[in-house]
Amino acid sequence: MSTRSAGAPRPDRPWTRHYSPGVPANLKLPEGSLVDLLDSSVRRYGNKTALEFFGARTSYRELGAAISRAAAGLKALGVRAGDRVALVLPNCPQHIIAFHAALRLGAVVVEHNPLYTDRELRHQFEDHGATVAIVWDKAVDKVRQLPADVGLQSIVSVELIPAMPLLQRMALRLPIPAARAARAALAAGKHPPRPVAQPARRNVLAWKELLAAGELKKRHPRPAAGDLAVIQYTSGTTGQPKGAMLTHANLQANAAQGRAWVPGLKDGRETVYAVLPMFHAYGLTLCMTFALSIGARLVLFPKFDVDLVLKAHKKSPATFLPAVPPIYDRIAAAAAERGIALDSIRFSISGAMNLPTATVERWEKATGGFLIEGYGLTETSPIALGNPFGPSRKPGTVGVPFPLTDIRVVDPRNVLLDRAPGTEGELLIRGPQVFAGYWNRPQETEEVLLEGGWFRTGDIVSVDKDDFVTVRDRLKELIITGGFNVSPTEVEDVLSEYSGVKDVCVVGLPRPGGGEDVVAAVVASAGAGIDPESLLAFARGNLAAYKVPRRVAVMDELPRSLIGKVLRREIRDTLVAGR
Repeated sequence: MSTRSAGAPRPDRPWTRHYSPGVPANLKLPEGSLVDLLDSSVRRYGNKTALEFFGARTSYRELGAAISRAAAGLKALGVRAGDRVALVLPNCPQHIIAFHAALRLGAVVVEHNPLYTDRELRHQFEDHGATVAIVWDKAVDKVRQLPADVGLQSIVSVELIPAMPLLQRMALRLPIPAARAARAALAAGKHPPRPVAQPARRNVLAWKELLAAGELKKRHPRPAAGDLAVIQYTSGTTGQPKGAMLTHANLQANAAQGRAWVPGLKDGRETVYAVLPMFHAYGLTLCMTFALSIGARLVLFPKFDVDLVLKAHKKSPATFLPAVPPIYDRIAAAAAERGIALDSIRFSISGAMNLPTATVERWEKATGGFLIEGYGLTETSPIALGNPFGPSRKPGTVGVPFPLTDIRVVDPRNVLLDRAPGTEGELLIRGPQVFAGYWNRPQETEEVLLEGGWFRTGDIVSVDKDDFVTVRDRLKELIITGGFNVSPTEVEDVLSEYSGVKDVCVVGLPRPGGGEDVVAAVVASAGAGIDPESLLAFARGNLAAYKVPRRVAVMDELPRSLIGKVLRREIRDTLVAGR
């Protein structure tokens, strides 16, 4: 694959002095599209294992052939360049195949969480207008009942069990409770579909039917680097989620930046575990594109299950594990209990939430490898900053900008004013991984994509004297009380130090007269109780008066997303409703 230079090293990127040995300050980016990326891996690693699913293995050559057949099937359904193809799938081989098949036709992939409600799916389908959806059979009923006006014409139903090895498929048929429970978690089962009030005329076919059209002919339109590849919906801190438009160049660049960041990787010899959902930007880049670009074996898990992970690790030990802190903690604890060695895992990168020092120490003791924290957003494909894999890292920070990435820290009320070093401000990012804008939302795009290619992250950060970045809070999550700004993270850090507090989330609740009250939702540690008045007294001894919560709500647990991120808006809604 040819490459393109992204320019000479910049003297205004002082953080490059902290890069690990072998990480280039000046990176040459691949040309072409993600189609070229996959084709290159098929040529270079044809007989090597590309995918592993419950032990069933698919070689790179077999993966390329399956993508060609799926592309031919999509073409027969009328998919053309620029059309949107919706994926409503967990991690599975069919997800990888469908993703790259759509791109091969120049179509645009739209990723969805298969556990979304009918209402959430309807909003997104109304927004992107996909005519074809490739859907896990457990979610087909929800997609099938979408109203006729969303434009969906064809649904491809995907079963996970046929992708598993024969012996496991047979075991799932056993008439025992454990087998029935496992089968119910993976498949829809036999039951009549829910009635649809206004049924739309939609073609519903099985995955194997999609693959029956034969392989795609050699001559077909191929997407260019600047073409739109994926629409990835953001979590939506406020209002409805927005579709971030990621181009082939964006995703290629981020895969190349990730590869450069870990100079110790060995192409064609790594094993990457896909425990993060690929419908999330973090899992999509590190597993769908990065892993395949280096010829890795990608071990797929429909959802995170520590038992499945450790079982797979015995046969195909992981060498690179992207995850989130709770996953690292659970794997390390379970492996220690069962006497399972984790020393094959040389590199691990954490994102989406703060990485506690205790987690780093526990994981690195168990593996002997590195665990570093990175930073990114859906709009940056997603990774933009990271701690170096080496002694120059700084735990507690999100590291320094990736190669070819620039940052600024500005006054959020006037982005033309840069903040002084060490002063908190809003983080702006510029680089080849920055997205093309929001789908069908020109005004919102204009608000965040500024002149010169700078993207407003909405995150409040500070940069220390060594150019390492620390995230302080989300701009939209700052609580305005009595004319003062309160950082939820700062209050959470204090409350988490109180004995008996296992988990905490601080939100702002509206006051009748305007402004907000600081309110804390807390979860007690096992066997401990929390006296709200004692907790508030502790807070008053450690925080300015205006930052102290007005009340404390004790909860059994905090709602979290599939990757473990606290759902702050859901907690706020629950407290507003008085539940």
